[in-house]
Amino acid sequence: MDIKSIPITKPENVNVILGQSHFIKTTEDLYETIVTTAPSMKFGLAFCEASGACKVRVEGNDEELKKLAADNALNISAGHCFIIMIKEGFPINVLNQIQNVVEVCKIFCATANPVEVIVADNGKGCGILGVIDGLKPTGIEGEEDVQWRKDFLRKIGYKR
Repeated sequence: MDIKSIPITKPENVNVILGQSHFIKTTEDLYETIVTTAPSMKFGLAFCEASGACKVRVEGNDEELKKLAADNALNISAGHCFIIMIKEGFPINVLNQIQNVVEVCKIFCATANPVEVIVADNGKGCGILGVIDGLKPTGIEGEEDVQWRKDFLRKIGYKR
């Protein structure tokens, strides 16, 4: 068995949600969930079918993000994984609703950080073991860091 680290390629201004589900219906259900929850958000999503034709199924409302999702899904090639690329919104806008889609089994990450997907390949199929999301901590926050965090959350509208 081979263990690989596969970087997700994306521009800095794109957020990503990586998860696993269990049925081809995932593609349409995730699309419907996102457009009804955050109608102005731009996104592309791709789902790796794990049986039958074993295609990467693609949906979304932005052609560039659909291609980005499809290319990354194909690079990962793990059965029943899905990847959602987001612009003009954040994972927090749709994450709870995505987790409530009946086919969704697990969310590996939801981030704007650089991500590497750790994949096991047995020659017949691939599975996601986990992800590396962002960088290592540089220390414990001090008073200035706490103030920066609080100010930042208010600046972007997530706290009052």
